[in-house]
Amino acid sequence: SENTYPGRGIVIGKSADGKKAMIAYFIMGRSENSRNRIFERFDGGMRTKAFDESKLSDPSLIIYNPYLKIGDTDIITNGDQTNTVYDFLKEGNTFEDALATREFEPDAPNFTPRISGAVYYGFAKNMFTYKLSILKSANGRPEACNRYFYNYAPENGIGHFIHTYKCDGNPIPSFYGEPEEISMPNTAKELADLVWDNLNDDNKVSLFVRTVDLSNGNADEIIINKNK
Repeated sequence: SENTYPGRGIVIGKSADGKKAMIAYFIMGRSENSRNRIFERFDGGMRTKAFDESKLSDPSLIIYNPYLKIGDTDIITNGDQTNTVYDFLKEGNTFEDALATREFEPDAPNFTPRISGAVYYGFAKNMFTYKLSILKSANGRPEACNRYFYNYAPENGIGHFIHTYKCDGNPIPSFYGEPEEISMPNTAKELADLVWDNLNDDNKVSLFVRTVDLSNGNADEIIINKNK
């Protein structure tokens, strides 16, 4: 709530009661093109879509699939690297293998980081594990891409939050440091309310929340779009 522009953000963790895996992904925007978006669910995933197609000026970095499901794995990212990870996992390769082929976005002077997450379920054992990653320029220098990966053993009531920007600015400074540890609630609605209510009213655009029951794989999902 103290950050007017964290950009795009991923939250992954375990519910306080230990029964669910929890995922949240949000997008924000400062330009008309970035704000002119909604989230739309489809079979096997979720996409960004222009709210008013007549106002869409450049779809290259704003229209993509933030969420895809493959087998017992959920993939969530802030760009078209979702499809890269999906394709690599489909061929038996890894999350890390996929992101080794990608780098930050080509949107000078910001060089927006690519943030990504993967949730691996083991429903037979009522468990899951998750990973987060950020691909970013070397302190704003586009000559080098630094790739960071974080692997987590879930804990009840604990989640990890990573976002693209440290704060607003021009150019916008990239996220710095490890993913932030946060407290997780019990339900999808509680998580959606928590995230949405704490995003800047002017800049927030859309939110996707997915919780998965670890005992049976049943999912509860919520999409909130500022544009209706």
